[in-house]
Amino acid sequence: MRVELFPFQKRALADIRMKTAEAMGSYHRTHAPQVVSFTAPTGAGKTIIMSTLIEAVLFGDEQYVEQPDAIIVWLSDSPQLNEQSKQKIDSKADKIKLSQCVTVSEESFDKEVFEDGHVYFLNTQKLSVTSKLTKNGDGRTYTIWQTIANTVREKSDRLYFIIDEAHRGMQGREASKATTIMQKFIKGSDSDGIPPMPVVIGMSATTQRFNALVEGTSSTIHKSIVTTDEVRASGLLKDRIVVTYPEEGTVNNDMAILQAAADDWKEKWEHWTQYCFEQHYAYVNPILIIQVLNGTGEALTDTNLDDCIAKIEERTGFKLESGQVVHTFGGTTATLTVNGLDVRYEEPSNIAEDRNIRVVFFKENLSTGWDCPRAETMMSFKHANDATYIAQLLGRMVRTPMQMHIQVDDVLNDVHLYLPYFNEDTVKDVVEALQSTEGGDIPTDIYGESLSGKKFETLTVRPKKKKEEQQTPGQMTLFDVFSGDNTGEQQFAGATEPAGDLTPAAQPQVTGGEAKQAETAEQSQTQSSTDTTAPAQSAPITPQPSDTEARSENDAAGSQQMAQTETSEEEDLFDREEVMKFINDAGLLSYNVRALRINDYLKSLYRMAHLLTMSKLHREAIREVQDEIVEMIHSYVEVLKADGKYDDLVQQVKQFKLATQIFDAFGETVDNYSVHDMFTTTDTDIERQFQIADVKLGREGIGMAYGNKYMDMSDLSAFKVDVILFVADEECMNRLHSYAETRFHGLNDDYRRYIATIDSEKIRKEYDSIVSDGDPVSKHNFRLPETIQVPHEVGGKEYRNHLFVSDITGVATMKLNTWEAGVIEEEEKREDFVCWIRNPSRGSWALCIPYEIDGETKPTYPDFIVVRKDCVLGYVVDILEPHNPDFKDNLGKAKGFAEYAKQNPGVGRIQLIRMSKDAAGNHKFKRLDMSKTAIREKVSHAINTDELDHIFDTDGVIE
Repeated sequence: MRVELFPFQKRALADIRMKTAEAMGSYHRTHAPQVVSFTAPTGAGKTIIMSTLIEAVLFGDEQYVEQPDAIIVWLSDSPQLNEQSKQKIDSKADKIKLSQCVTVSEESFDKEVFEDGHVYFLNTQKLSVTSKLTKNGDGRTYTIWQTIANTVREKSDRLYFIIDEAHRGMQGREASKATTIMQKFIKGSDSDGIPPMPVVIGMSATTQRFNALVEGTSSTIHKSIVTTDEVRASGLLKDRIVVTYPEEGTVNNDMAILQAAADDWKEKWEHWTQYCFEQHYAYVNPILIIQVLNGTGEALTDTNLDDCIAKIEERTGFKLESGQVVHTFGGTTATLTVNGLDVRYEEPSNIAEDRNIRVVFFKENLSTGWDCPRAETMMSFKHANDATYIAQLLGRMVRTPMQMHIQVDDVLNDVHLYLPYFNEDTVKDVVEALQSTEGGDIPTDIYGESLSGKKFETLTVRPKKKKEEQQTPGQMTLFDVFSGDNTGEQQFAGATEPAGDLTPAAQPQVTGGEAKQAETAEQSQTQSSTDTTAPAQSAPITPQPSDTEARSENDAAGSQQMAQTETSEEEDLFDREEVMKFINDAGLLSYNVRALRINDYLKSLYRMAHLLTMSKLHREAIREVQDEIVEMIHSYVEVLKADGKYDDLVQQVKQFKLATQIFDAFGETVDNYSVHDMFTTTDTDIERQFQIADVKLGREGIGMAYGNKYMDMSDLSAFKVDVILFVADEECMNRLHSYAETRFHGLNDDYRRYIATIDSEKIRKEYDSIVSDGDPVSKHNFRLPETIQVPHEVGGKEYRNHLFVSDITGVATMKLNTWEAGVIEEEEKREDFVCWIRNPSRGSWALCIPYEIDGETKPTYPDFIVVRKDCVLGYVVDILEPHNPDFKDNLGKAKGFAEYAKQNPGVGRIQLIRMSKDAAGNHKFKRLDMSKTAIREKVSHAINTDELDHIFDTDGVIE
């Protein structure tokens, strides 16, 4: 495949591959039909997983041999979905040839059986009673039913039938018809003359859907499930869907809501432009999609498109140009003139790749087979009775543009939908419809909010005033990016990499202004060489509010805006960016706690070594690892020769007497070794065993690296036999994996703190992925984003000394409970206090500490991170956790904090805090500080909560 699967996708693929082989083997032995049920929620990448499975069946993988004569039939319920699946295989599978993927055509398809080694795409419409495929005549020799029946009869050992029930293109009666047709392949159909398919692989969004599909069948069912938590953790989907509707009784709902949508879209442009510039990514170019009303009479649409374009330009200040606005109206493919602008027709499937497109007008043709991660803001003029359709479309918009969670700017982790003709109750219908059409518990949180009652607030360490002051010389402005002819394609080659090697003994760094100047120079040089056309300068339009809007805003919020302006102009309490940089460079640990380990240590070691080489932290890392493994093989071979065992083992290799763990399509071992004892091998057989050995060594070219160093020119296959012998020896492989575990952890420990100082989020993301996949409990560098989104809390207290604040008001509104508020109040009274951060429970960037309870490792998220002044380092970071002593997790968390303090000597205080009374009987907070060695030792040896309570009594302090 041309794409790297996410860890949960790899796990699902391995599981489906195994169960598919088991299913084919069971059918081979019993002739009982088999069904593999693959259930995964929206955004799991079911089509990519299935495409990889097809490639693995046809060409083999590290566990199963190839089956080049396999036949795959892929059935969905619409031609668009057929084409979408076929295009995905064509573009992502690098081994499957274009000629192997065949769309079954009503006009031309006429075969006795399906041909070996091909993937056929069918949809239920082509199987209806009115379809030409289901009838003889007009020169057709075989109906599709006869082709299928003949193939089952003659090629049942290699026929795989995929039913794509996950992506439904139809609703209501048509959907029911499609389900009935799909069931024919599971149950068989006497009227059509087809038996049940030998092996059916069913893709579904929910177990309920698939249960309905297989209801009443006698097939053996093998289940493979991807959970919503796995998809949510991958970063493939947006964190939040926010649905905005007008307040009750407001007038001119549509244009007021369109204004809000335009404002949100412009904000997305601002944030994406800044993020892509700083991270050296191609610009995302977010799209605003607007669903308009159908037309009555001769009208193309009852929505005033001229007003829409005028309002968008007025609110954003963008001057839209030809090619930036398109329509997908089914009634016409002509170019329209809207507000003096040419608006051409565009096929929905082409929108995602055309990076010049900024605004899309559509009616009802974007829900099926359409996928555009750049569509970040949607406005719909539809009324409340269209909730199901809107939900279908929204389900296509939750993919993330970069297939990852954005760590540094939380604004980029949500998608907005604006509905002027909905209210709080009808928005719930959209949510319910979304959950129904996309499969129950979708892995994205959904919130409804009125125009003035926002559910989330954006907080940042970079207020707007400061952002303007710190504009980097040479940086393209928002208007440059929006109007430029480069359409966001520029790449900053090499700019994400550090300047040179960093070893544990030396870490030369360029920081501050020097780094910015170097980055700017490199970016300017690279841009000028890669951009085909220099970005055109455009004169921004000054946003002018409408009369109605201006009156309402001035009447309701004039005095508030004045107050906010005064607040924003006040001098800030401290340098927020300096504090954030200190924390991010401090190398504090945060942990990722998983239920299982995704990769073995050998794969994790290779990935870590490649990352260190690519990032130039340690250029020779991957070569060193390869050389060390090559020497392990050589040492093993030398010992065999010294012991006189080598020649005998070589003969065993050449007579197929060495066992391997490779299986055939039926899940059984490939070779019956007793049959092969009398035969000698050929060079082709040795090459095959060598390739199998290379797979077990991680497909990293270790075998060829060994040959390059130790090849015997008089026997060119001898080095391959050496590698085969090494892999066949269980003790050798155990030593190899033990080495990989030790080496992986060593590299991680040596370079983790240097990864924290790298500006490239891409490198940091890859590092986090590697260590998370390597260990169930993995260490990471704690790193704060620049911008976060927090729930809007009514009745909260305003804090100017929270690190993240509103860029408008300069404060953060937080609603703390009594204990939490009391702890912050005590901290604020300290002379060395600077600021504090509310650590969000299970937030993507939150500081996490592992602890054990009832034999299970779980994550905990301390409530507060406090920053104080330090005369040596400038700042020091504390971790504070007010915690009720009645909770059963007290001892486990105390021990977890104690271990964390031991691993992080650079942290100031690490305190578990309880409410207590002082000598006068007043309620005070008593703190147990795990950063103190004596206390940490006592806590580590405590065996029950009574002992912990006693430690609090003897060693806890009231500050």
